[in-house]
Amino acid sequence: MAETTTSRLFTASLPDLIYISFRLIIGGVFIWAGAVKLMDPKSFGQIISQYRIVPEMFLPVIAIGLPLIEVLAGLGLIADKPYCLSLITSMIIMFIIILWFGILKNLDIDCGCFSASEQNYHDGLKTAFKRDWGLLAMSFYLFFHRVRFKQLFVF
Repeated sequence: MAETTTSRLFTASLPDLIYISFRLIIGGVFIWAGAVKLMDPKSFGQIISQYRIVPEMFLPVIAIGLPLIEVLAGLGLIADKPYCLSLITSMIIMFIIILWFGILKNLDIDCGCFSASEQNYHDGLKTAFKRDWGLLAMSFYLFFHRVRFKQLFVF
């Protein structure tokens, strides 16, 4: 008889449960963040422009493209598709670098992580910076789990 997903979940080991939970958490965060930004790309573009690291002519492309990639990568990670973990980890590292830049420049702006009112000003950048380090740690666990349990694809 074929084993069902539910029966596999009840017989899964702790590392497997952590692996599934982290995929759901990270994937959910990326889906949520991307979807909120897609609902108001103009506001997201204005937040991006405040960092002053993207030329004005690329703002519309990034304001729509980045959230779309976040949603698709989040869905792919939840479905455990190849390369989505690498894509999400790369985005987290990029977000950490951008937030660090904002903190070092003492920018009083929204982090742009979710909605325009999600986190306000400099404390928001620091909170998002810490949260992204947590997401990065979870993504490293996912890589470790894939290597440790010799899944077909590591990245």
